[in-house]
Amino acid sequence: MLVIARKMCYDTTVDLGGGTVSGLKIFISVIFVIISIALSAIILMQEGKSSGLGTVAGMADTYWGKNKGRSMEGALEKFTKFAAVAFMVLALVLNILN
Repeated sequence: MLVIARKMCYDTTVDLGGGTVSGLKIFISVIFVIISIALSAIILMQEGKSSGLGTVAGMADTYWGKNKGRSMEGALEKFTKFAAVAFMVLALVLNILN
């Protein structure tokens, strides 16, 4: 099945009037758009870095502060890093394919 998908990506061309676009470029462009929308949503879902009044009262070392990597906020940060790297790599690949 993967061989068929690869063959379609490499062999398929679409005529858009001014020129042709390969299936691989269309596939990468769709993934690029999906990652850019997901990256925007993930960034908006994250909390701000300001600790508020908790640092003044000495509450910076709470349970959630120590185990941030295991919380939802930690997962959002990890996915943000992954999505940002994927976004930059796909932007470079699309630039090279032009």
